Amino acid sequence: MLTPPNADAANDESTPNPEGLLSFDIDDDNAGERLDKALARLIPDVSRSRLQQWVDAGAITVNGHAVKPRHTLSYGDIVAVEPQPAVDAAAYEPQHMPLDIVFEDAAIIVLNKPPGLVVHPAAGHWAGTLLNGLLAHHSPLIELPRAGIVHRLDADTSGLMVVAKTLAAHTALVRQLQERSVTREYWAVVLGTPPPRGVVDEAIGRDPRNPMRFKVSNAESAKPARTHYERVDTRDCDGVTVSWLTCRLETGRTHQIRVHLEHLGYPLIGDPVYRRGLPPRANSEIGWKAFDRQALHACRLSLDHPTTRLRLTWFHAPAPDLAQMMTALGFGPLDAARDV
Repeated sequence: MLTPPNADAANDESTPNPEGLLSFDIDDDNAGERLDKALARLIPDVSRSRLQQWVDAGAITVNGHAVKPRHTLSYGDIVAVEPQPAVDAAAYEPQHMPLDIVFEDAAIIVLNKPPGLVVHPAAGHWAGTLLNGLLAHHSPLIELPRAGIVHRLDADTSGLMVVAKTLAAHTALVRQLQERSVTREYWAVVLGTPPPRGVVDEAIGRDPRNPMRFKVSNAESAKPARTHYERVDTRDCDGVTVSWLTCRLETGRTHQIRVHLEHLGYPLIGDPVYRRGLPPRANSEIGWKAFDRQALHACRLSLDHPTTRLRLTWFHAPAPDLAQMMTALGFGPLDAARDV
């Protein structure tokens, strides 16, 4: 079997290994065994995939050398293991960051999320998210599902979000979202001239040809999605028509506005994913052609306060980059909401 050298010392609580390192000798019973299979028996509390990540990272060596997971062990080999933190270890760690809080009381936080900030930890973004910042701002949020976050914005979409500070508030906000009584208004700048107003009532599902995209779909797995929109203004820019829309969500599907507007043939300026009909970007000007994220901002949020039951509404002007682009196009004023 696999046995750690100095097993008695290793099991003696008075002589712990302060570095957390593990070392195992290979005897006759295990000579000829593959490293990955031996490790699975040796460290059963760690998944095989994670052990493979440790091997690939060089945190598990044989006789001091990095090897492959399928490496064949020999008699007398010494397998050294330096346990690594899980890739998501930082997911729920508080991290101080500036938060643009527009309202806060004992029940909720309403904040203006800047573009570029990821809301929830996920693969590739286990730290530096809004959730990490919220935990640093108010540590009791660790006790709530997703630290009190009840809805989200795409990383490159700016605007207003509400966060629950208590379980009762969380329950109340989730119920309002389910009942579609939370009003979420967005400003969008799109290519083309949509009708003066309309409703897109089209289900959305993941695009089977591209797992990073969603699309209007009739698939059984597609989810109902409904978006109201109204055209506020239209401008001609170097022979290309660009329009300012207000959009209101009844549902909150992933990428909903982006998918629905591209489906109509009016993609968001700057959208890196939903670009059907968008001309190639030009980097020679400050206007809409150089805008490098989707031109979308959650400008208005209305809801019933979870405790007082009073209807509250907040408005926030676009992030500076979007405001600059809209102003350059001649859109405005940008300091008040537009009804849909």
